Amino acid sequence: MTALIPRPRSEPAPGAVHVPGWLGPAAQRHLVEACREWARPPAGMRHTRLPGGGVMSVRTVCLGWHWEPYRYMRQVDGTPVKPFPAWLADLGRRALTEAYGDDGGYRPDVALVNFYDAAARMGLHQDRDERSRAPVVSFSLGDTGVFRLGNTENRGRPWTDLELESGDLVVFGGDSRMAYHGVTKILPGTGPLDIGLDGGRLNITLRESGFVDVGE
Repeated sequence: MTALIPRPRSEPAPGAVHVPGWLGPAAQRHLVEACREWARPPAGMRHTRLPGGGVMSVRTVCLGWHWEPYRYMRQVDGTPVKPFPAWLADLGRRALTEAYGDDGGYRPDVALVNFYDAAARMGLHQDRDERSRAPVVSFSLGDTGVFRLGNTENRGRPWTDLELESGDLVVFGGDSRMAYHGVTKILPGTGPLDIGLDGGRLNITLRESGFVDVGE
């Protein structure tokens, strides 16, 4: 469905680009179906436990490399991590070209797939466990989430809040690659009814790990 009032593309910070509605309904349905398969065990979707004993409210499954605070591994509880598909890397390169005009040789090999129910949040953090500082590519599916893009120094102001709807693309690299960011709110019941997701929000982020082998 075409928005009554089109949402313009924006650049909320240097190196950060928001492209509303970049993924059409068919592409969104394809990604939701893929997420359902990736979420299945073994090495499926789970709540991540933090070193201090807390548990993240989002549920996560990883592709290519498994992330747990604060490192990447090739296995999840002794099970190989799910592979990172070539078609998803192609999608990431097309997204980067949309944002920056070219893909810059982008070679993502990690995806974090996060599922947010109505109560889930993501605290402000930096994506700093990768060796590569290539851009992060983020796709939103389902309910709208309020994405907070902060500064690179700390979790305080200044920041910008963006309402990310289903199909939206966000890329942050360059001067914003190490910006603190998070999700402060989910708006239940705002997602489309025809992509196969019955409530909640899926977020898929692609990264280049910069790793070449296990244990590096």
